[in-house]
Amino acid sequence: MVVVRLARGGSKKRPFYKLVVADQRFSATGRFIEQVGFYNPIARGQEEKIRVDQARVDYWVAQGAQVSPRVKNVLKNA
Repeated sequence: MVVVRLARGGSKKRPFYKLVVADQRFSATGRFIEQVGFYNPIARGQEEKIRVDQARVDYWVAQGAQVSPRVKNVLKNA
């Protein structure tokens, strides 16, 4: 099954997440089909906190991709 989920990056105590479309069988930080945005939970000042290509997310959901609960929350706040 194809899922839209967060892939963690960044260093220790400085998380940075990519919103990716991936096959559920691959690890969360491993191979993915397409990157559709990013989420920076510790953005300060003028830094961009969330960037999402909503058209691509809608496309993948229309194709049957499932959205993880955390990504649903991030998209709702965006």
